[in-house]
Amino acid sequence: MGAEKAGGRLLVLGWGNPGRRDDGLGPAIVEELARMEIPGVTAESDYQLSIEAAADLAEADKAVFVDAALEGPEPFQVRRLEPSATISFSTHAFGPESVLAVCEDAYHRVPEALLVGVRGYDFDIAEGLTREAQANSRAALEFITRLIQDWKEGRTWQQANWEKRS
Repeated sequence: MGAEKAGGRLLVLGWGNPGRRDDGLGPAIVEELARMEIPGVTAESDYQLSIEAAADLAEADKAVFVDAALEGPEPFQVRRLEPSATISFSTHAFGPESVLAVCEDAYHRVPEALLVGVRGYDFDIAEGLTREAQANSRAALEFITRLIQDWKEGRTWQQANWEKRS
């Protein structure tokens, strides 16, 4: 109970379209995390981020957003998120920074939030992750579970040893 209290309420949000091969990385990782049933962690996934996610964020102390990355380092990259009210006409451009901004405006609080961008390779219409994306998914899931443990033990993400992932 003490370790859980130190880490607070943790939310993991993954999004993407599993019908577009590696675009399904976010939901695949979050679904695997949900199967682990880690106490104090809420894991949710959807095809895209929506304004409704702000209500869930308002209840969290820390949040991890998980999405497929078209480019960038393998197996994944991590960056801290800040609220940014950059909401465009298309809902496809409604990113995690925008959801955090809605949370801040509506609920007057924002959890500490990170984005884990997992490198994908094939985004054509088809089901199932590529072999390379599956390997990146495993590495990202391992990182996220270590991060959750670090947070539960009261360490900040900067104090966590995630830079040394292999």
